[in-house]
Amino acid sequence: MKTILVVNSGSSSVKFQVFATDGVTALERMIKGQMSGIGTVPRLRAYDAGGGPLIDETFDAAKVADVAVAIQTVGAWLREQRNIMPIAVGHRIVHGGPDYDCAVLIDEDVLARLEKLTCLAPLHQPNNLAPIRSIRTRFPDLPQIGCFDTAFHRSHSAVADYYAIPRQYYADGVRRYGFHGLSYEYIAGRLHEVAPGIAAKRVVVAHLGSGASMCALSGGRSIESSLGFTALDGLPMGTRPGQTDPGVVLYLIEQRGMSASSVQDMLYHDCGLKGLSGISNDVRELEASDDPRAAFALDYFAYRAGLYAGMLAAALGGIDGFVFTAGIGENSASMRMRIAEKLRWLGADIDPVANAAHAELISQPKSRIPLYRIATDEEMMIARHTLACLAESLKQCPGQGRVA
Repeated sequence: MKTILVVNSGSSSVKFQVFATDGVTALERMIKGQMSGIGTVPRLRAYDAGGGPLIDETFDAAKVADVAVAIQTVGAWLREQRNIMPIAVGHRIVHGGPDYDCAVLIDEDVLARLEKLTCLAPLHQPNNLAPIRSIRTRFPDLPQIGCFDTAFHRSHSAVADYYAIPRQYYADGVRRYGFHGLSYEYIAGRLHEVAPGIAAKRVVVAHLGSGASMCALSGGRSIESSLGFTALDGLPMGTRPGQTDPGVVLYLIEQRGMSASSVQDMLYHDCGLKGLSGISNDVRELEASDDPRAAFALDYFAYRAGLYAGMLAAALGGIDGFVFTAGIGENSASMRMRIAEKLRWLGADIDPVANAAHAELISQPKSRIPLYRIATDEEMMIARHTLACLAESLKQCPGQGRVA
């Protein structure tokens, strides 16, 4: 049986899925798992396609101290206990920079280009690339495919892409990239099944999780995003501030004496819901709290989402549908209600009963704009790109991707 391994790695966890394939187009999920608590309390859990447990094992912290060792541990379990020897590995990579607008077969040149983008995604890029290095060392002939969160947004117009700074910086790669593209691409495809009446129209999608953004789709293509050059822009997130006047950063450096690295650390780790509430970056904890700071953080999040919905509706020249997705968007009925209230002026009318039941269609029949809750599946999207890129690589090695 042919299989594809999908890897989505972070600083303290490695999520993975295994898909059976015919090597052409068919994909069937077999295993879904995660190695969490890397370096502290490493724990490997995995489930079969029906949700049945396959393993739940805790390791000594010293034996799984980093992401590279974690992927080795996962790989050993898949080979030795599940007899999984994938024909390719697909990786989520947050930043593709100006060079990559599609999935690519990874070689040393591609890795070197991607490592140069670490400063633009310091929370994500190093951890996205560590498993690739680890696998290349142990299995140099195993094809690995990079799938980029920025690629889906490369359809933006120049007007949407540029910053109003001297033009030469655009040539250097300083532009609005947008992120969460794998999620948006999946939702764009799912709309043809869930809501065919609006799939080719003007839709705003809210990917709301610890990392959060919103995207304007027209005919299933991204035309605008709340995120830009880095993953700090747009909506407030779990620990990141979202849109912030650049003068604030200059003030912190020049007047408060903070170093650039300390400001960067604060912006990525201490802001957003965590910074506003002083309690947590987790919406579930904030919703359960009676602390007024928690309520304020949640109100702020909803308020900013409402503002960006208006901005994206303007970019589209109108709106025909709105979709909630990702961890918060799929699971928090309270946050969906808060945000939907901000969309009333656009003609949105949420159905409290359908919303509480986490239905796919959560708007009233009379709502001018239908509201949907659609589960995203970035791993399936990565598997599809991996299979397609693998097939293409048999014809011609596309190691450099399409250079935009």
